[in-house]
Amino acid sequence: MKFDSLFTETRLGSHKLRNRFVLPPLTRSRTTQPGNIPNDMMAEYYAQRADAGFIITEATQVEPRAQGYAWTPGLHTEMQVEGWKKVTQAVHEKGGTIFAQLWHVGRVSHTSFQPNGEAPIAPSAVKADAVKVFIETAPGEGALAEPSEPRALTTGEVTEIVQHFATAAKNAIRAGFDGVEIHGANGYLVNQFLSDKTNFRDDQYGGSLENRLRFLKEIIEAVSAEIGSQRIGVRFAPLFESTDEDRIYLGLVEDDPHHTYLSAVKMLEKFNIAYISIAEADWDNAPDLPEAFCRDLRDHFSGTIMYAGKYTPEKAKRMLDAGLGDIFGFGRKYIANPDLPERIKNDWPLNPVDAPSLFGGSQKGYTDYPFYNESNA
Repeated sequence: MKFDSLFTETRLGSHKLRNRFVLPPLTRSRTTQPGNIPNDMMAEYYAQRADAGFIITEATQVEPRAQGYAWTPGLHTEMQVEGWKKVTQAVHEKGGTIFAQLWHVGRVSHTSFQPNGEAPIAPSAVKADAVKVFIETAPGEGALAEPSEPRALTTGEVTEIVQHFATAAKNAIRAGFDGVEIHGANGYLVNQFLSDKTNFRDDQYGGSLENRLRFLKEIIEAVSAEIGSQRIGVRFAPLFESTDEDRIYLGLVEDDPHHTYLSAVKMLEKFNIAYISIAEADWDNAPDLPEAFCRDLRDHFSGTIMYAGKYTPEKAKRMLDAGLGDIFGFGRKYIANPDLPERIKNDWPLNPVDAPSLFGGSQKGYTDYPFYNESNA
């Protein structure tokens, strides 16, 4: 078989994964309102894709202020926990392994999402550019909008948000998840603290790289205390170059991404977390990550390494066979093909993605993508 190595078992923390395919975090905005509550339709969607070796949920708010897009789920109320139980039970009945991605958008938000219409929160009072948020304009209807001007968090408030992550992780385990992924990528709050482009603080959370890493470090410490480090992953999105200003990851392009993210990984290695996830640029003609960076990650991190970002089976096999990565996310391919591993194993054709139904809506473009039936092909 052409892609034999992608169908081998591997371990992630204490979990045995049946193959190297991952359903990565993919925002779909299908929660029940009011309350951003996971529902039966979401349970069906994730269960359909449980043949993946590993599933990571769409980004999930750790508190009300963490939201920046309409109809995205949370893990901070009892109704949300009960809703997620439907999802985890459905996935586990199919033999799947599923983590919840914990998310705080920080400055990438809008006053309409914030309690009492207040300003979004951020490390520093610097508005997000080169990005839009998605707000509800009427029940079931939405539109893109500019992020609102944020305010800077006080030092005390930073420690409170660390606890929000810890509580959400505890809620995730109560909801039946096998673990959690901390969203440290794509210009959201953890990334905002990490980056010298958005963090201009003069307290212990700003200035040096060590200080800018402190927020993430404290989250890992707090979450580990609640659920154990082997139930934790962290996602990053290092960007080494961009030829299109509109494609810059929310403006957060580090001057030395190799040093920044390798330093972060070295810090995480000390906590013995289960995995790191690297989200690569996914637009047309985006550059691959430098091989030297990938090799340094492997040399300095002993856990599982995941990559995602417009991956093909060919690229995943190449990375796996070279020893650079262990598991691989297939985003839009998995949206349109719930039976993706079987299609790749048998060289069956893939369903195309219905782009208009990616965010929000009904079962259309969500749970109605067909499984392959060779007799009807």
